[in-house]
Amino acid sequence: MPNANFTSRTEETIQGLKESGQLKPFYDVASPMRAVVNIKGKGDVLVLCANNYLGLADHPEVIEAGIQGLRDYGAGTASVRFICGTLDCHRQLEDTIAKFVGTEASLTYVSCWNANEALFPTLVGPEDAILSDELNHASIIDGMKLMTKTVTKKVYKHSNLNQLEEQLRETLQHKCRWVVTDGVFSMEGDVAHLPELVELCNRYEAMLVVDDSHGIGVLGKTGRGTPEHFDLFGKIDVLTGTLGKALGGAAGGYIAASQRAIEVLEQRARPSLFSNALPATVAYSAKKAIEIVDAHPEIVAKLHGNVAKFRVGLKNLGFECTDSPTAIIPIMIGDEAEAIRKSKRLFEMGIMIIGFGFPVVPRGEARLRLQVSAALENEHVERALDAFAKL
Repeated sequence: MPNANFTSRTEETIQGLKESGQLKPFYDVASPMRAVVNIKGKGDVLVLCANNYLGLADHPEVIEAGIQGLRDYGAGTASVRFICGTLDCHRQLEDTIAKFVGTEASLTYVSCWNANEALFPTLVGPEDAILSDELNHASIIDGMKLMTKTVTKKVYKHSNLNQLEEQLRETLQHKCRWVVTDGVFSMEGDVAHLPELVELCNRYEAMLVVDDSHGIGVLGKTGRGTPEHFDLFGKIDVLTGTLGKALGGAAGGYIAASQRAIEVLEQRARPSLFSNALPATVAYSAKKAIEIVDAHPEIVAKLHGNVAKFRVGLKNLGFECTDSPTAIIPIMIGDEAEAIRKSKRLFEMGIMIIGFGFPVVPRGEARLRLQVSAALENEHVERALDAFAKL
């Protein structure tokens, strides 16, 4: 029998969300992720909420690569790499990632969340200090919680470089200082001030960590992410990122850094030692996705064009959208229930875009988060802007 107090508590939580209009709907998707998907009970809807930035999730070559991985290696290794070995496809993917992002080496995990949980408790020493942007992704925050308690942790206001420099001065006595930031902030859609961050880290001999999950494949002329966007390719100490967004859309994450840092992670990181290796299907499909981006920069150019069309179109309709080159366009609403109502109204018009509220964003800062894809054609953009005009 379940505990009565637990049963009552969960019932009250769900009932409270229903009564306040904050209960989030979950849709059943009956087709591959693409510009237009089929939703059970609704039919076809235009997707403006996916991380499928380059439209590669259903690319024929990506699909076929995943199938070939299944044929070659089966469903998975059923163990961790140091016990049952590393597949050739893992090494090939990691070499491809390192070359693509400009580091000596890389190491893959089943998700970027897993990668961030591996990075901080393994590489940050007990006498170090770590300085983190207040709007960093939850996986960074949770990864930092796993560090030893003797590490000095400081949070600086979002992109506040003056406060960050103060913190760097305050921690001069620590053996190593780490500055950690998102490349593209997932809820704001803005970009880290990477040139200034690199300059500060060089001046104060600090290590710079950039989670570029929403930048890789999106920013830069050839899609190599936030560093390329700022002409800083190959100049970041540690990069983390995902294979589950622009680079294939399935799953998987990575840490890209120096050869020695990667070797330490292989030997000591708990997710490396206790969590299964990336499935071969994902290794194959993600490698193929990177090869497609490498060979066809016009896909990235198309994404940039679609982003510009949406930003201009929304601005002309009177929506407040901050200037940014990223594919994330937050439309601020404020009230969470109102954001969910507007999301449902757009869904009724055949547009899938999600309303975000607490705890994903702070209370009072609910929003619709529009995400642009290279899979969208002109008619899709016009249809979406027409729906926003009606909204």
